[in-house]
Amino acid sequence: MGLRHGCPRCSRLPTVRHVAMHSDAVRLGGPLRLEDVEDVAVGRRRAELPEPSRVVMERSRHAIESLCEAADQAPAIYGVNTGFGALAETRIAAADVERLQLNLLRSHAVGVGPPLSREQVRAMMLLRAQALALGRSGVRPALVETLLAMLDRDVVPVVPAQGSVGASGDLAPLAHLALVLVGEGEALFEGRRLDGAEALRRAGLEPLRLGPKEGLSLVNGTQMMLAVGALALLEAERLCALADVTGAMSLDALEGSGRPFDPRIAECRPHPGHRASADNLRVLLDDSAIMESHRDCKKVQDPYSLRCMPQVHGASRDALAWARGVLERETVAATDNPLVFVDDGGRVDVLSGGNFHGQPLALALDLAAMAVAELGAIAERRIEQLVNPALSSGLPPFLAPRTGLDSGFMMAQVTAAALVSENKVLCHPASVDSIPSSAGKEDHVSMGSIAARKLARVVEHVRVVLAIEALVAAQGLDHRLPRRGGRGVRAAHDAIRSVCPPLQEDRALHRDVEAAVRLFESGALRSAVEAATGPLR
Repeated sequence: MGLRHGCPRCSRLPTVRHVAMHSDAVRLGGPLRLEDVEDVAVGRRRAELPEPSRVVMERSRHAIESLCEAADQAPAIYGVNTGFGALAETRIAAADVERLQLNLLRSHAVGVGPPLSREQVRAMMLLRAQALALGRSGVRPALVETLLAMLDRDVVPVVPAQGSVGASGDLAPLAHLALVLVGEGEALFEGRRLDGAEALRRAGLEPLRLGPKEGLSLVNGTQMMLAVGALALLEAERLCALADVTGAMSLDALEGSGRPFDPRIAECRPHPGHRASADNLRVLLDDSAIMESHRDCKKVQDPYSLRCMPQVHGASRDALAWARGVLERETVAATDNPLVFVDDGGRVDVLSGGNFHGQPLALALDLAAMAVAELGAIAERRIEQLVNPALSSGLPPFLAPRTGLDSGFMMAQVTAAALVSENKVLCHPASVDSIPSSAGKEDHVSMGSIAARKLARVVEHVRVVLAIEALVAAQGLDHRLPRRGGRGVRAAHDAIRSVCPPLQEDRALHRDVEAAVRLFESGALRSAVEAATGPLR
């Protein structure tokens, strides 16, 4: 995913003890920002269950236990004394209520495909603990405490990425996660893949024995799509600022104009993303000797990929901002089913509903994928401007050192085009699809987990496209020397040159691309630019 793993204060890889020294804990039961989720996912912070949330959980748990004491005389409560899905009408005997929960985890752990990353699973664990800590699931605090202890000791369940249709929650992925709590399944611990019981033992933890409803509450919810989507969305937001950086590099390399970024233009169309991008571009291009040298040239207007950066980048920013709102609301959502309500007089209602349905997230994640894909699409067009001698304002064909003998950045543009084209396929919305499951009981599903995984892939592709643009633009800027670009452009150019020398003859550029991608992933490129310009928006 390209997340930054090092401690922001001392650049060490975080350990549990190290995290405890540096960070305030994320408190469950209240609002979470996406940054809180990422902090726990990568190990910068730990999470804790505060006492008020514990009290709320114990109250709803007592309500479930009281109902279960009535045994076979109790009303039918979905997933407590009934089967699941299409088997909801099948009554379960009191003697089998606990067995029912373990069977649920085992039967639903049918995930396939490559495992989710360590960070994605840690985010799932935090978000599942958060949903339970809201006190609407009727489970013991011990479930949350076990999840938090696993996070502290970095016991990470092995969770296959595929198998969820995003309807009754992310059932298969969450079942794989939950199996480790009871000493089954598989987990990563200290770099080794172990069976769940062994991983817990080595971490000094005891497996749980599930009570009524607790297996159901571990798998019912949107935490896989929310975890994967949240981490990808944060990366997408970072790419917005980096797209402004690489776009500014390209504009200076192409001897473009900064006039389209005049704040008066943004004021005429008051979208906040437009304004933020235009503000960034003005700062990045400030004090550009290249721009000053052609101030009185005869060119009237630049191509859209240069002139319309605030409008295109800004629209992506605004779409991602809306998606962030959806995802952050979901962090305080009780997505279990049924939900337990206890009023001040002690009356208990256990209500079956559909809060597990992933449609709100699926739509937001689909939009986010389209939004970030556009950052790559317009960047690829700027790369074409740089390498095409008919468009590049006097730059050599493909920026090749010796035209003909060297191909220069010809194939770099082709690679960017391939990734952009693949993104077009990935941006087909998952949320418009549905396929009935569970004998028709689950007859409309969200495909939200697919939307989340698509977003993560699109983000990875766009990061590479922007890295390629930075490389190509840096070569273009070399051709403008001794004139140099704006102060932000100069800083970005210097950062690229610190890891990738100018192209003086053809070489295997994939290593340059990898080095540039690492600059993006680590935050080093943005840090270098902001040291020269101040914070970007």
